Amino acid sequence: MKTEQMDQTSYLFTSDRLGFRKWLERDISTMYEINSDPMVMRFFASCPTHNQTSDFVHRMMLHQQNKGFCYFAVETLADRNFIGFIGLMSQDYDAFFTPCVDIGWRLKRSEWNKGYATEGATRCLQYAFQELRLNQVFAVATHNNAPSIRVMKKLNMQQSGSFDHPALESNSSLNPCEVYRIDRAAFNLNR
Repeated sequence: MKTEQMDQTSYLFTSDRLGFRKWLERDISTMYEINSDPMVMRFFASCPTHNQTSDFVHRMMLHQQNKGFCYFAVETLADRNFIGFIGLMSQDYDAFFTPCVDIGWRLKRSEWNKGYATEGATRCLQYAFQELRLNQVFAVATHNNAPSIRVMKKLNMQQSGSFDHPALESNSSLNPCEVYRIDRAAFNLNR
């Protein structure tokens, strides 16, 4: 029982169905499985290797420690199943809107079409504006990533332009990327 109580308090915050927590070493193998699914990664230049996935998880741990946020590890509250990430990340690649904080998500395919991305991103925006006191948050998706762009629109984010992502220079089918943004006042008006 004591372990169960400790587990219940391990979330940084929750939404109706999701728990947001810090990354753990044990998440690397499941995140690698998610990253290895070609359907999940179809709007990226390639599927990350196991080492790249491990580096990503460790980068998230460090960012959380230094900034108080990251692309959070996400679990379903009903069964504490790790399903991927939803969260916030500092970005400084070369683009007209950087440096900035963006919001992003990547979930295992079995959890798609359940509203988790929209629910989780809404809760992360609330955290960004109310707890972190950020003024604005951006989101980026390749021009052909209709599912993510649909989520951005559900979040009431506004299109702010497009750009060629430097990480996708060698992949013309993915560029340009669409940029969406929302500021604190607009988010609060919709709540």
